[in-house]
Parts: sequence; C-alpha cells; structure tokens
Amino acid sequence: MSTSSRILLTGAVVATPLFVALWAAQAFTRDGFRPTYHPMSLLSLGDWGWVQVVNFVLVGLLVIGGGIGLNQTMRVGRLTRWIGRLVALLGVGLVVAGVFVTDAGAGFPIGSPAGAPVMSWHGAVHEVGFMLTQLAFMAASILLALKFARDRRRGWAGACIVALLAAVLVAAFGDPETLAIRLVISSTIELGLVSAVALGSLVARVPDGSRDAIAKVTYAEPHGSTSGT
Repeated sequence: MSTSSRILLTGAVVATPLFVALWAAQAFTRDGFRPTYHPMSLLSLGDWGWVQVVNFVLVGLLVIGGGIGLNQTMRVGRLTRWIGRLVALLGVGLVVAGVFVTDAGAGFPIGSPAGAPVMSWHGAVHEVGFMLTQLAFMAASILLALKFARDRRRGWAGACIVALLAAVLVAAFGDPETLAIRLVISSTIELGLVSAVALGSLVARVPDGSRDAIAKVTYAEPHGSTSGT
C-alpha cells in the first residue's frame, strides 16, 4: 500500500470520532442549544458557528479521501470503483452542508424565531447536501455488502446491511421531539461504517512482519472472524 493511500484511509478512520467530538463539544456548551431537539446544522449559526462549518467540511474532506483510498486499495473492479465514488460523494454532501449553512429556527441561535425557518437559497442547498449524504450512504452500503458477500466475507457483508438498516430505522422512527439526536446517531452509524471499512482495509494491507504480529489477519472481520481473499 502506498503512503498516500495509507494517509487517506487513516483520515477516514478518524472522521467519525472527530465528527462526534466536535458536535458534542458544541452541543453541550452553547447557550440555548438542546441536543435532543435542535438539529446539528443549527450549530453552524451564531458566533461559534464556524466550528460546525469546519466540522462538516473537514470530515467531508476526510471521507472523500477515504473513498479515494478505498478505490486504490480494494480489489480492482467495477464494483470497487462505484464504492469509492459513492463514499466520496457522501463526503461531498457533507462539504456542501458545511459551506451552505442552514437557516435559523426553533429558537436557535437565541433570539431566532421559535418555529420552522423560512428557507433561503443557501438553506435549500444545505438540504440538498444532506440528501446527497443519505443517498450516497445507502447505495454505498448496499454495494459494500455485495462486494463482501462476493468475497465470502460474510461478517462484513452482514455488518453493512445492519448499519444500513440501523441508520434508516433510527432516523425514521421515534418521537418527533427526539429527531435531532436520532439524526446525530444515524449520521454516526453512517460515518462509522466508512471508518470501519477504511480501518479494515488498513489492517488487511499491513507489512508482512506486522501481519504476523496481529495473527496473520487478511481482512479483519467483525467480532473476530476472518476469511481469505
């Protein structure tokens, strides 16, 4: 594996904890923000809004890099190329959501209207970015499951399907008052799958000496199971 591929995949691995950490650092410290009620996108507004903008854009760029890295390191084929493109597209959606901020509403930032906001053009583009991440994740997770099943990595194939179902079900079902926090959890699951696959690719392609040190793993399976390539 080239150094550039290793760097790109490592960036995708850290994308998920970085995303959650930056959200939490703001969600529990900014005045007037209710983590279970206010959408994370509202954190892009106000005096400290630049932190969430950076969060969206930086994590998006790391995910784009992860898509490129996966394209370079997974077994070559049409399916792999589309997986890499879709992962990168997920990252593009995050960058779009960061650059084009949402509109104030739900009483945040403090002094904003209490109800739903009047959508501006940049708010509409922000929503397009969000939808792009969702569609790209769903397509990528399905193709990843197909690829892993084809390669007889059943644990990974199952994990992709579970992640897809969990992300959709968490976001779709529940009390409307908790939709915001459920979307955070759903987004974490989505990014977590990308990070896990990137980590698996890194582990699968360590140098031979290091491979012996980790029990000759050819591609780390969830819950400790392994299979050959």
